[in-house]
Amino acid sequence: MARATKGKKGGGRTAAEMLDRPILAIAVALRDGSLRVDGLIEEAIARHDRRGRVLGAYKRWDAAGARAQATAAAAALAAGSDPGPLAGIPVSFKDIFGIAGLPTFGGTPRELPRKWRREGPVVRAMRGQMAVITGKTHTVEFAFGAVGTSAHWPAPRNPWDAKVHRVTGGSSSGAGVSLAEGSALIAFGTDTGGSVRIPAGVTGNVGLKTSIGRWPVDGIVPLSSTFDTPGLLTRSVADAAVAFAAVDRTCAGVDAMMARAEGLSVAGLRLGICDEHFWDNCSPGVAEGVRAALDELVARGARLVRLSLPEATEARTRFVRGALFGVEGLSYIGEEYPDRLDTIDPNIGARFDVARKVSAVDYFHEKRKIAELAAMADEKLRSVDALVTPTVPMTPPTVAEVADPAVYGNANGLMTQNTQPVNLLAQCAVTMPVALDAAGMPVGLQLVGRNGDDERLIAVALACERALGTARERLGVPPLCRK
Repeated sequence: MARATKGKKGGGRTAAEMLDRPILAIAVALRDGSLRVDGLIEEAIARHDRRGRVLGAYKRWDAAGARAQATAAAAALAAGSDPGPLAGIPVSFKDIFGIAGLPTFGGTPRELPRKWRREGPVVRAMRGQMAVITGKTHTVEFAFGAVGTSAHWPAPRNPWDAKVHRVTGGSSSGAGVSLAEGSALIAFGTDTGGSVRIPAGVTGNVGLKTSIGRWPVDGIVPLSSTFDTPGLLTRSVADAAVAFAAVDRTCAGVDAMMARAEGLSVAGLRLGICDEHFWDNCSPGVAEGVRAALDELVARGARLVRLSLPEATEARTRFVRGALFGVEGLSYIGEEYPDRLDTIDPNIGARFDVARKVSAVDYFHEKRKIAELAAMADEKLRSVDALVTPTVPMTPPTVAEVADPAVYGNANGLMTQNTQPVNLLAQCAVTMPVALDAAGMPVGLQLVGRNGDDERLIAVALACERALGTARERLGVPPLCRK
């Protein structure tokens, strides 16, 4: 297991204090006897009990199941059997992942067919490490929306605004909130057009969008067979590195992952910056917050490299023409559960209506052209260690504001402005929190890497985090999570 500072056996921090520590530090404490698994999980449950009713992260909270898993993990560790660094660590899953014994709704008003309870490789990786699954977090219906609201279920509340109910981003709308309330240390989601990075960005967390095909999508309710990618949210890049290594079959392991990251310095990093597209439409404080973080990195030796990336804008234009997500989603829904279209959220249905008007010729033409753009963009990214952009250009709106379909549609487009091109251009990305905007809401810095360069990108992000500080160090604690 990767290195972490050990505490004295039987002494040191309480479970309440340890739950706020990095995952590797918790893992060491669980093994040296200074922390018990049941104590850690009881603290996670207590935090949900205190904050869950206000924040509303979960579609299905499973305290009983978490306690049973904690008992099993504790027994394994006591017997000298070490399943891995995530043993006993609380994790949440977006409600499109199959979890044995728990229903899957996929954001719809009633449970999906029971086949969607079957666990896929990502969930099985967590089972193999004996992580503790705390429950299933809310999602936008069929994961087809970036705002985070639903016509069927209450919208989770963004913990950074204590006065009004702001959205948490979609489609993994409850994932970042489960981290904020302290009931999970890793939140698994999916990212088809930004559905991990957007919730991470607007709730002050780290979000990892893996390369397409890097992790299997088996056992996950699909939207787009071309662009769906599993991903995760954590409280820090360091935690994301641990979680990635635990899931990824081709990664050499946590020790190798962390050693690679520790060997990389900000000094000498080439960070690409693109004047087109990604800096448009920024709310007050967003561009300023990201640029200030970049100035800090430059002061520590990073170098900004100007890149022209018109492929990002063109890919989005072609995506709209071909309605790629909508066409692929409609095809699957019509085959698997056509009755769900009768009750669909109007904001989701409107985009499926657009997809119905797209011809097969147009769909395949635009898809082919987007693939060509991806190859061009990939070649350009060879010249830098990562492309840097704001993650979400706008301050997350209030739930009341997006009740107007026109406002919702505009917000959905703006919130995906900087994340969706990454999916379309077949890249990987990490978002990390670096500032608060003029409204006091989190601002994310997005680091974008070439397809398949996930480990390298995580190492770059961790070097940046070491220079800039973690989310807690830069942003503090969300107002709704201070008790």
